[in-house]
Amino acid sequence: MSDTVLAVDDLTVHNHLDDTPAVSGVSFELSAGEVLGIVGESGSGKTITCRALLGVLPDLFEVTGGAIRLLGRDVTSLTEREWTQLRGSRISAVFQDPASYLNPSIPVGKQLEEVLRVKNRLRRKDARAKAMELLAAVHIRDPEYVYQQFPHELSGGMLQRVLITTAIAPEPAILIADEATTALDVTVQAEIIDLLADLAERLGLALIVVSHDLAVVAQLCQQIIVLRGGLVVEQGATDQVLFSPRHEYTRLLLEEHHRFGLERFLTSTEPRP
Repeated sequence: MSDTVLAVDDLTVHNHLDDTPAVSGVSFELSAGEVLGIVGESGSGKTITCRALLGVLPDLFEVTGGAIRLLGRDVTSLTEREWTQLRGSRISAVFQDPASYLNPSIPVGKQLEEVLRVKNRLRRKDARAKAMELLAAVHIRDPEYVYQQFPHELSGGMLQRVLITTAIAPEPAILIADEATTALDVTVQAEIIDLLADLAERLGLALIVVSHDLAVVAQLCQQIIVLRGGLVVEQGATDQVLFSPRHEYTRLLLEEHHRFGLERFLTSTEPRP
């Protein structure tokens, strides 16, 4: 039996506002525990691709071609009610600004507890115990303290850990991290990268890492898709794309990132199986 959890075949998303394709011809397969990087400049189609995978495209954007198979099920024609049942339970996401996705007037632990009660159908006492267990699992040193804090009382790195915890609480098969480390300082960014890698390995979580930062995907991903103007200009194993880029745009991205220390990760990366 195949361990493929997500298969995207020739995905096309149309922008009816401009009457232009926002994304065209995106195809890939993702297995349990595998990490895929999607890179490109702002406006390249990275986030639109991921929003299509989550069933949350903006108004006037529509999937007009191709297929998205999540755990063998084509989800391109699901109703909003069907998406509500699927989203968060089988596929989840974390984004760049975690504070925007948390209620500022409720302690973060209570928000995590509510997810567990709704998605996992746990009783309040069991949900609280599970919340503590999950907070510890993402390497939060004092889960009891963090549980009681409001979002504004926590650092950006801690908020991102809480949001990751909330995303994985229903035990999804796939997690999308859309620029999840962009707003963090270098030290905290490294910690979140390590956490994501650990979750993919330990939980068998298929992970999609969306970033404009090639240094991030160099550390995390087994395969990479390079997008430009909504089109895939290069795709392949991480080592192939980073060491032997075939497209001029990929080479330009690499030249730019070399100035910010990407070579550290390239020279220290062993070839992946």
